[in-house]
Amino acid sequence: MSVAAAQGKLIAVIGDEDTCVGFLLGGIGEMNKKREPNFLVVDKNTSVQEIEACYKKFMKRDDIDIILINQNIAEQIRHVIDSDNDNPLPAVLEIPSKDHPYDPTKDSVLRRAKGLYSADDMR
Repeated sequence: MSVAAAQGKLIAVIGDEDTCVGFLLGGIGEMNKKREPNFLVVDKNTSVQEIEACYKKFMKRDDIDIILINQNIAEQIRHVIDSDNDNPLPAVLEIPSKDHPYDPTKDSVLRRAKGLYSADDMR
């Protein structure tokens, strides 16, 4: 068994305070060797550039396999999320927040899956 497999992989969270606190209480909080956390709490003062930079950093980390992101935050960086659809890992899963309900029509994974099924149905 490789060292990476023995250590396991992490779940990262980009979300509002309630979402991040909930997942942190559930035990997902970690720091890597560079003391970088696997979560970003987004509030009204967090810029889109900060969210994009954090998302890109999580995408490059080899210790992260899943990124959970509040759907309303994902909408702010949709162009970046949609441009990364070639990489199966880390998987980016959009989740609802307390203040913003989940809209399946905006979910990038569901839109890609629907596109694949539509293309397959035509054959």
